[in-house]
Amino acid sequence: MELPFAESWKIKMVEPIRKSTRKEREKWIKEAHYNVFQLKAEQVYIDLLTDSGTNAMSDRQWAGMMIGDESYAGATSFFKMKEMINRLTGFEYVLPTHQGRAAENVLFSCLVKEGDYIPGNSHFDTTKGHIESRKAFAVDCTVDEAKNTQLEVPFKGNVDPDKLDKFLSEKADKVPFVIVTITNNTAGGQPVSMENLRQVRNIANKYHKPVLFDSARFAENAYFIKIREKGYENKTIKEICREMFSYADGMTMSAKKDAVVNMGGFIATNIQDWYDRAKVFGIVYEGYITYGGMNGRDMNAVAIGLDENTEFETLETRIKQVQYLAQRLDEFNIPYQRPAGGHAIFVDAPKVLTHVPKEEFPAQTLTVELYLEAGIRGCEIGYLLADRDPVTRQNRFGGNDFLRLAIPRRVYTNNHMDVIAVALKNVFDRKEQINRGVKIAWEADIMRHFTVKLERL
Repeated sequence: MELPFAESWKIKMVEPIRKSTRKEREKWIKEAHYNVFQLKAEQVYIDLLTDSGTNAMSDRQWAGMMIGDESYAGATSFFKMKEMINRLTGFEYVLPTHQGRAAENVLFSCLVKEGDYIPGNSHFDTTKGHIESRKAFAVDCTVDEAKNTQLEVPFKGNVDPDKLDKFLSEKADKVPFVIVTITNNTAGGQPVSMENLRQVRNIANKYHKPVLFDSARFAENAYFIKIREKGYENKTIKEICREMFSYADGMTMSAKKDAVVNMGGFIATNIQDWYDRAKVFGIVYEGYITYGGMNGRDMNAVAIGLDENTEFETLETRIKQVQYLAQRLDEFNIPYQRPAGGHAIFVDAPKVLTHVPKEEFPAQTLTVELYLEAGIRGCEIGYLLADRDPVTRQNRFGGNDFLRLAIPRRVYTNNHMDVIAVALKNVFDRKEQINRGVKIAWEADIMRHFTVKLERL
């Protein structure tokens, strides 16, 4: 008999979590204006708001934390991190930042100006925010298959080459770079194939444009290439990573994801001009160029985490838990973005809450209902997150409307996944009774979903 799958780690420390009552949750979510970002941690039982910075670090990482070099300039911890990034990506120049959106802010301060267009696959919220706050435009060139959640396509995160080529043929003079998010979060945590990265590189070369990777989950992308793309089944994750980055000129990184740390990020590139210009903004916004808002101990943890999480067994354990939750949802016929991605399940909210009109934000409504049901905090990746069109100021309803269940690495057991699945089933079973959603009472001009105040209808 074949042995069943089991985790590639054992548990050394635990953190108690408290279950709450329905009455408590009704009070808390109302006080939070039906925005789960405004809930206190102790008001949440299972927290799937994000997998960013919420991970359990390894014993090697904690050991590295203890010997971090806290020198302001020239810290040995920085050079350990830089060496690991060089080895995995081939990028020579490394500029640390305290997290991924800081890396975007620093680099985009150099590269993005008013009137620019930034084409790529589906831009995540901070990426789009940093573009649109500079009065530029984020252009989605994701393949159309990503919009059909029930379609089984191995690389739904791909850039559509024809869309990209057509756009560049019309607007190349206004495009400072092409961006590819690996994996494609907004499209449902979907991977991008190596073949597609080559295609993007070739099209960018045709129009003399550099390519930037948003690389928060690059290791998970490499895993999917290994198991889904012909010719890579015998390659190591590190070999696949090195080839992926060979098709880019630079990267921004939230180390809080695939480096499995609680804080950290960086810019890496082979373009010296990018690095020289970014250094100035890095010093202004983040700190000196060898710490950039991170402690030395953080940089040690990043270096070790990048090494550990680019090993197949580590990634397999993480991604199989996501797949386990997907299998449980399949049992209950709950629709989600298929196939299951690497870091989260993206529930197709309009297919669940069929009576809630799009103007009343089905995914946000489902997020609230799941919290009320079992104290589980997910995150809306949909019509609220899409913000308003910067020109017309109309809500953008053209994309998917997801409830994202982002699973922190090495934090929850499959028993927790069972609770999540059954809680969703309970909401799904009473969907006919949910006819109204929420309306906006107050919103910020950009990235509104973090602070929006909502009212139940």
